[in-house]
Amino acid sequence: MEDLIKIVEQEYTEARAKMPDFKAGDTVAVHYKIKEGNKERIQVFQGTVIQRRNPNTNGETFTVRKVSNGIGIERIFPILSPFIDKVEVIRKGKVRRARLFYLRGRQGKAARIKEKK
Repeated sequence: MEDLIKIVEQEYTEARAKMPDFKAGDTVAVHYKIKEGNKERIQVFQGTVIQRRNPNTNGETFTVRKVSNGIGIERIFPILSPFIDKVEVIRKGKVRRARLFYLRGRQGKAARIKEKK
C-alpha cells in the first residue's frame, strides 16, 4: 500500500514540475487534446488567467478567459488533466489580487492588464 502511495506522489510531482509557474493576470496558451471520433488533435486556448483554485492539491484548477467576437469565454482546466499537452506563458501580468472576476464587466481598453517588467 505504501508503494502505491509513493508511486502516486511521484506522478503528482512529475506532473507539477511539467507546469510552468503562472498566476492570475498572466496570459497563457493552453494546448488541449480534443478527441473527435477516433482522431485526436490539439487545440490552443489562449487567454488571461482569472483565478487558480485549490492551490497545491490534486483538485487544483485554473480558469482562463478570452474574448472571441465580442463574447467572453471562460474555460476551467484541471492542473493535473491528462488532456493538457502543455501550458505556455505568453506574458506576465501585474495585478494586485488573486481573483480577477472584475474583468467580466469590462471591455476593450478597460479590460487590459499591465505587463510585469
